[in-house]
Amino acid sequence: MTNQQFLSEMDRLENILFSFALRLTRNYEDAQDLMQETMLRAYKHREKFVMGTNFKSWASTIMRNTYINRYRKMKNRRHVNEPVENMLYAVEISNAIANGGESNMRMKELERKLKQVNKLYSVPFLMFYRGYEYKEIAGYLNIPIGTVKSRIFLARKKLKALIGERPIAV
Repeated sequence: MTNQQFLSEMDRLENILFSFALRLTRNYEDAQDLMQETMLRAYKHREKFVMGTNFKSWASTIMRNTYINRYRKMKNRRHVNEPVENMLYAVEISNAIANGGESNMRMKELERKLKQVNKLYSVPFLMFYRGYEYKEIAGYLNIPIGTVKSRIFLARKKLKALIGERPIAV
């Protein structure tokens, strides 16, 4: 497709494509941006258009895909572009001095709950919690790896049940 053919086809379809852009964006300025970007992409890839096929469908597909890509990009960016007031808490917290008191209290409460669980389950669980691998735990306790995994699973299940009864003190 030559430049002249491309420009004449785009001039012929400009109003139709712009109304499609308005329908997609529901905003006049965004529709103008989408129209401009669509025309640029269509012009850039005009040699890929097959003569004898529907130019209107080809250009509309470019517009729709451009809109979808922009929408996805903006959807991901919304989280980053939040007002500064929403991020104020992060600044306040960053100036605070780290205090392990709360986590120490929670850990003590968790240890009290763990004592209610049979040692058969709590020992492998604590070893796993402290960073030992299943293989190491199995070797230390002289039991199969499958048994270690099972006991850790059951210990977690029992702890969840105990924690669900009473919340851990904060």
